[in-house]
Amino acid sequence: MKIRKYMNNFFAYLQQVELMTFFSGYTLLYAIIILVAGNKKPRNNFKSRIISVLPLSYALVSSLYLGLFLKNLYLSYSAGNVNIDIHHPFLVTWGILAILFWIPLFRKNELLSLMHSLVFFFILVKDLFIQIGSEVDPNILQNDMKIFTASFLLNLATFILMGIFYFTLLRNKKRFRYS
Repeated sequence: MKIRKYMNNFFAYLQQVELMTFFSGYTLLYAIIILVAGNKKPRNNFKSRIISVLPLSYALVSSLYLGLFLKNLYLSYSAGNVNIDIHHPFLVTWGILAILFWIPLFRKNELLSLMHSLVFFFILVKDLFIQIGSEVDPNILQNDMKIFTASFLLNLATFILMGIFYFTLLRNKKRFRYS
């Protein structure tokens, strides 16, 4: 019985790591893009268009997470097994809800995507504060920083990919309009 409890805690920790890996780095990316683009909001500006790509990249990250989540659940067809496999139902649901940023109504306000990702960022910050105040192995802190770095790189890659796709579509749209 004790081994089962330990394994459940281990798998719950792994699920939390997956969530942090996908979503916690978005806050840093958002801050960097806002600093680079500035805070001004003229709508025909290249910088404002860069900012408008942020929710799209966040939605792509959520879609990738949903794909991983469904892959992990692939072998668990029954509802009972699904309940066993989801250790953090609120966080998993919250992460999957980021898919809503594909819808123009939700992605119109870029700040909503930041507020959505802060939940996962605060989990990472909470873990760091707990570990800094206690006498733990420094490898745990290094692991959390590696998770955050991987998350930032994943979010940066999706931002670049969505930026290329967005600006290619925008350029082709203008070309067809003037033809």
